[in-house]
Amino acid sequence: MQGKMILFWRRLDLTALERLELEAGAGGIRASSTIVSIEYSGFQLDYEWLLDGEWRTTSLEMHKYGKSGRQDVRMERAGGGWTVNGEVRSDLNGADEPDLSATPFCNTLPIRRLGAEVGAELTLDTVYVDAADLSVVRSRQRYLRQSRDIIRYIDLGTAAGFEAELVVDADGLVQEYRNLFERVHVTE
Repeated sequence: MQGKMILFWRRLDLTALERLELEAGAGGIRASSTIVSIEYSGFQLDYEWLLDGEWRTTSLEMHKYGKSGRQDVRMERAGGGWTVNGEVRSDLNGADEPDLSATPFCNTLPIRRLGAEVGAELTLDTVYVDAADLSVVRSRQRYLRQSRDIIRYIDLGTAAGFEAELVVDADGLVQEYRNLFERVHVTE
């Protein structure tokens, strides 16, 4: 992927919509998004996700506006670990990528590292961010390639036992996250 694209996802289990601007250039990738939901007393979640040229997170900054005011969380990769709001979180050492519960964009990062062959498998630890309260914990996930464009997601951590099929495009971006998200195509 080169250049800029704008994506929209609709949440299927809750009432929410996301607008994501994705821009790839020589310096890496920037994903800027706004999610608006009427769930949890209504909220808006803005995030800016910075990635290097290999689609590995360098930082993720989130701002949530809701009933209880504004919440901010900033995560940065620090060697083999992560800082959260400037504090080293040793419990997150070795975790590969952030997983923000309110967006299917986070699934793109491990999917891009998953082999292209049917049957390819990737298991990794993530830094799970719950959009309800912006809490940050370690979790574990597995991805299995079932076909060129269908990936099986298996949660082995915070939602152990949860599984879903993800339909992806050629860039590894989710088109459909069965029963949770679907891409909405905007006409000009």
